[in-house]
Parts: sequence; C-alpha cells; structure tokens
Amino acid sequence: MDIGILTALSADSRRSYADVANEVGLSTAAVHERVRKMVERGVIERFSLRIDPQRLGLHFTAFVAIRNDGGVHCREVAPRLREMPEVLELHSVAGEYDFVAKIRTTHARALEDLLYQIKAIPGVARTTSTVVLNTEFEDRPLRRPAAPPATGN
Repeated sequence: MDIGILTALSADSRRSYADVANEVGLSTAAVHERVRKMVERGVIERFSLRIDPQRLGLHFTAFVAIRNDGGVHCREVAPRLREMPEVLELHSVAGEYDFVAKIRTTHARALEDLLYQIKAIPGVARTTSTVVLNTEFEDRPLRRPAAPPATGN
C-alpha cells in the first residue's frame, strides 16, 4: 500500500491525500497517517519542486568524472564541490575515477570556468567531462514494479 502512495506522490507531491486515497483504495485519514509514518521513518525525506533548468537559462549539462590525487586533501574534495551551486549531484564511485558530478551551467564557457575551479581544489588530480547532447528522461517518478508472472506451482 505504501508503494502505491509513494508512486502517486512521486508523480505529483501536491496531490491531495483524498485524491491519493481514491487511487490506492484507502481513506484520506489512512493515507495521511501512512505518509506521516513514512516521513518519521525517513522513507520520505522531503517534498520538493521540480524546476525546468532550461527556463532558468541552464542550457548546458555535463557529467564530470573527478579523480583524487590520493593525498591528505582527498576528504576536502566533496565538501568543496557541495559549495558550488552548479554541481547538482555528486556520486562517489568505484573505478578509474572517485566521483561523478552532474553539473548544469548556462553555456560551455561557464563549464570551462567551473572546471578550473574544480581542478584548483586540493586533492583533485584530474577531471574528464562528458557533455549532454539531449536528455531523454531524468527525475523519473517512482512507479510500482510490475507483478511477477504467476507460476504454475
């Protein structure tokens, strides 16, 4: 039942609990209580807005892989990247690089300027950028997984 509520709210968190209740087959009070409990348990971290970056002039998206130098400053890299408003996401990853950052800027030159700032952070050894040509989808709402096929047993 909680997955149904989360599916409904992740598509549009402004939906009324009455509307969600109709969709999942519960009372409005039951939906309200389940949402409250999911917030308390940390299942729901926050309710937020989805903003169209294009309408704000953020026309340029890139993913930047960042490699640490292995020195004593490596723990300072993530907090410094968090301070940069253009860095929307930062993921610690395994492999050749240590972080992958999702970055939005107004244009390529703004990305270049940001890369100089990133490379100046103590502990950053190098970066590799991948420029996004087109975004097919992102920020997909949670959807109920399909039911597994019935077995003959």
